[in-house]
Order: sequence, then structure tokens, then C-alpha cells
Amino acid sequence: MIKPAELEKLSTEVSEHLFGHYLPFWCGPALDRENGGWMAWLSNNLKPDRSQPKGLIVNSRILWTFSAVHRVRPEPVYLEMAERAFDFVMNRFWDGEHGGANWRLDDSGKVIDDTKKIYGQAFYIYALTEFHQAFGNQAALERAQELFELIEHHAHDAEFSGYLEVCNRDWSAAGANARLSEKDMAEKKSMNNHLHVLEAYTNLYRVWPEPRVAERLRELIEIFLTRILDPRTNHLHHFFDEQWRVRSDTYTFGHDIEASWLLCEAAEELGDAPLLARVRAVALLMALAVRREGLAANGALCYEGKGGLVIDAGWECWPQAEAMVGFLNAYHLGGNAEYFEVAQSVWCFINQNLVDRVHGEWFWRINPDGRPDPKLPKVSEWKGPYHATRAGLETLRRINLIVSRA
Repeated sequence: MIKPAELEKLSTEVSEHLFGHYLPFWCGPALDRENGGWMAWLSNNLKPDRSQPKGLIVNSRILWTFSAVHRVRPEPVYLEMAERAFDFVMNRFWDGEHGGANWRLDDSGKVIDDTKKIYGQAFYIYALTEFHQAFGNQAALERAQELFELIEHHAHDAEFSGYLEVCNRDWSAAGANARLSEKDMAEKKSMNNHLHVLEAYTNLYRVWPEPRVAERLRELIEIFLTRILDPRTNHLHHFFDEQWRVRSDTYTFGHDIEASWLLCEAAEELGDAPLLARVRAVALLMALAVRREGLAANGALCYEGKGGLVIDAGWECWPQAEAMVGFLNAYHLGGNAEYFEVAQSVWCFINQNLVDRVHGEWFWRINPDGRPDPKLPKVSEWKGPYHATRAGLETLRRINLIVSRA
């Protein structure tokens, strides 16, 4: 039995950190006061590198962040930041000729990569629908709907199901070597892409309960349950060919625990009781596998595994954020107090190791030697406020649910 004092302590600490330490960084030091929007790249001691690109992902995530925060705490500063992000995302990244969002801009706002990576389109929808929920902005919803139609027309695989990774600017099929990033395999389909299309379509369905969105959400859930999840290990495969043949042999603990709660969220929105029961059962198995294999002795979540062993023992920031939410979700589903204790231990690691009390925000990664990785920046096209902010908001929401049920 979790004591009320433990719940109150975690809620207070997370709230004070999110609103008092974390978000002020993105309202101040991270702003690009010269060229608009936010800085493309800042080192750990906040030195900029203006040769780095401004990416679709981080800017969409910033828009989602301040929209979501404003829904919970409607303060003028969050409205200002959300509107700033909305203006930048709507007017700088959108391809007015072919539709869809460009992948990268240079520091001045000029397009330098016009590919249509579906992962990026998904985050664009996720952000726009959150902005619509926060402010009732019709233009945001209409653009999200337009982008849904483009994705479905050009990237959905009608023969084998799911979504292709990359399209050219005009939405034609990209070449064989197209990939999300240099770290990714050049395969037709990936877990990561489908996870964030699922996330985006869940948010889209909240504001636009269109039957075709429900149909695709259902398809995505089935893909995870029958194609992406390995039922022998309860980990997610990473890469696949067009016909869903597995092309990879590793898994990331952060994606596993993140998917466990995002799948529940999607099934809850559909309101299909048998499907929700299936998903919740799988989510508990996934959380158990991550807890048994991925947690370090210091309470943090390791990065990568293979064959039941940890092959990358580094502690990156975003898996810790997702672990907090995923293990709280597992506690809600099964009532096992050990999952709440794991979420607490992850928070202790974040608070003691990841939080930068000198320059703000979180360090990207703590290496196994216990020190921040000096090669990784504080802000980049892949390092933004979405995981940490969402973990904070979800922690506060879920603790309130626990208290109300009690």
C-alpha cells in the first residue's frame, strides 16, 4: 500500500521541478532572439552553434510542450511560448507547394532538407492537435487533418499495413537508402515511426473522432501486438522490411516502456473493451520485462539490450522520463506497489544526476562512469522539452488519479 505522504512528496517534487526549474529554461536561455523560434544547438554550458539545423522534431515538440502545459496551468508565459512555437512551425516548416512539413531548416530559416519523413509528420500532427485542444485554434486542426490525408494517401501500405519511413518532397517514394537518421537502418518500416504515428493519431482522434482515424489506430495497435512485439521476450523489434520481416536484433528499454503506456492510451480512446484488455495485459508484460532486465542498481533505466542482456548501460534522459510514466501506468493497471517504487527510484536518479543545477534543463546522457557525456548538447534537433515535460504532467495526473481512487 502506497502511503499518501509518498504520493504527496513525489507530486510536490515533480511539480516544483517542472514549473520552477525545467520550463523556465525553455522560456529563456533556449530562445533564439535573433532569428526567431528556439536555438538549434546549445552546449551544456549554453554555447550556441549556429551551423546546426533547426529540426522539425524539436520545434514540433516545443509546440506540443507549451500547449500541453497551458492546458494544465494557463499562464501568460505559456500562452506566449505556445503562440511563438505555433507561428514558427506553421510558417517556417510547412511546404506550401506539396503540403507536409519539411525536415530541416538552417539557422536563418531556409529549408535545407525537404524530405517528408513520416516520423516528423506525426509529431507535426501531435503538436497541432495539442495546440487545438489548448486554444481551440481551427487552423491547427485543419492542417492536422490535411496532413493525415497526405500521410494516408502517400505513406500508408495498403498491401502489408503500416507506414513507410520516408517520402520525397513531392511525396513520391524515397530511395532504398532513405532513413530517419544516421543511427537508423535503411529499412522500409520501423517500430519508432509506428510508435509516434500511433501517438499522433491518438491525439488527432481526441479532437476529430473520424472513423478512418479510428480504423488506423486499431490497425496500428494490431501491428504492435502481432508484428512489432516479440511475444517470447516482450520487447519491441526495431526494423522490418516492407512485409514485416524482422531486420534487427536489439531493443531499447525506453521505447519498450514508452510503448507500453502509449498503446494503453490509444486503446482507451477507441473505447473497445476487449482490445483494451488485450493491450493492458501486454503492457504489464512489457513493463515486467523492462523492470527485470533494464534497471540499473542506481534506479536508472539502461539504454539498450540484446538477448536478455544490457549492451548499452548508459542512462539517457528520455528513457528515464518514459520510465516514470510507464511504471506508474503499470502500477495503475496491476496494483503492484513495486512499480510505483521503481517510478520513484527513476525520479531520484533524474533529480540527483540528470538535472543541471547550474545551466538548467537535463543533461542528455549519464555515462556508466556516473558523469554527463561531454559530447552531447543541452539542445539540438533531437534534444527538446517534450519527454521531460510529458513525464511531469503525466506523473501529476496519475498521482491525482491514485488519490481520487483511494
